[in-house]
Amino acid sequence: MDIHGTCNPQFEGVKAVFEENFEQRGDVGACVAVSVEGEPVVDLWAGCRDRARTLPWARDTIVNVYSTTKTMTALTALLLADRGELDLYAPVKRYWPEFAQNGKDKVEVRHLLSHSAGLAGMDEPMSTEDVYDWEKMVAALARQAPWWEPGTASGYHALTQGHLIGEVVRRVTGASLGQFFRRELAEPLGADFHIGTGPEHDHRIGELIPPQAAPAGKAKESPQLGEREGLAPRNKSPQLGEREGPAPRRDSIAARTFANPFIAARASSTRAWRAAEIPAANGHGNARSVMRVQTLAANLGTAFGKRLMSEAGCRAIFDEQTFGKDLVLGVPIKFGMGYGISTERLPMGPNPNIAYWGGWGGSTAVTNQDARLCVSYVMNRMEGNLMGDLRGFKLLQAAHRSL
Repeated sequence: MDIHGTCNPQFEGVKAVFEENFEQRGDVGACVAVSVEGEPVVDLWAGCRDRARTLPWARDTIVNVYSTTKTMTALTALLLADRGELDLYAPVKRYWPEFAQNGKDKVEVRHLLSHSAGLAGMDEPMSTEDVYDWEKMVAALARQAPWWEPGTASGYHALTQGHLIGEVVRRVTGASLGQFFRRELAEPLGADFHIGTGPEHDHRIGELIPPQAAPAGKAKESPQLGEREGLAPRNKSPQLGEREGPAPRRDSIAARTFANPFIAARASSTRAWRAAEIPAANGHGNARSVMRVQTLAANLGTAFGKRLMSEAGCRAIFDEQTFGKDLVLGVPIKFGMGYGISTERLPMGPNPNIAYWGGWGGSTAVTNQDARLCVSYVMNRMEGNLMGDLRGFKLLQAAHRSL
């Protein structure tokens, strides 16, 4: 395995685990990046960016990182809050008056960030193409009634969170979330990360390899956003939304969340998906670009010699909003402002102030404010999990050991 890039000698353990991921855990193409105290210490990539293994993963290869995009969306909202342009404890209707319909007049911005607004999925039928239609999505969300009392529990807003936060950002700034993110975060930090990806990038976008778990002799089909074991025929692949315990009932909050809109993994290879702004799910980048943005959060507002946020604005991530069994994911999660927070049940390292999230298939972003450490992992061979897997976790462990 030829591994490319740079690695500080102190972090050779990360490089060793990265190689193990190819030799023992089935990686096809992947990258890992680490920063400490606002500066890069690891930037590695290897493998192939296509299923046929004919095209090398290059330094500038990018892929759809699914819900790792949510960390970018959250940081965008936190940046506005830090500037005093957005009050996270204000009702959403202050910025988006139409949102107050159907009993949502008391829903606050923080409820959108913590997946506790009660809008995990859609009531009005939505096709894949509808997800690309910003006005249609946000108008439907404004009309919809919450599925549970907002603020009382989290229920993972797999696709809707990006439109909800994104519309608030649009009302405050006059720019779409993707535009504002690019101008205020990606470009200042030199991050090659896109929410809404133009055709000029198509030649370097890696091919995602969906998770495959079909029994021998059965046809393998592309997994869907919304199918899960127990709800789908047994010859289908694992789905975005796998969880602990028995499969949910078809009328449960979990099942309804992933059933509408119903998105196939293959949608990510289309120009329409790439071009749309889906701030919860269709960000395109690599480990380096994820790390360059999230270093801002890990290093308390300063990254690569630039201060873009205050320390207090970054510490707001850990303002706990909910802690309990998530109504969609089925596992106990502590949510702060837009990020999961490390707990005894889901430990992300040895320190208390560690925030994280990951994307369907395995990509991850972890920020440790106590150690000023940021770790990101991005790959093209997907596993069936929503919240990361052993590949990213082993790299995170190695980074902490290197400290």
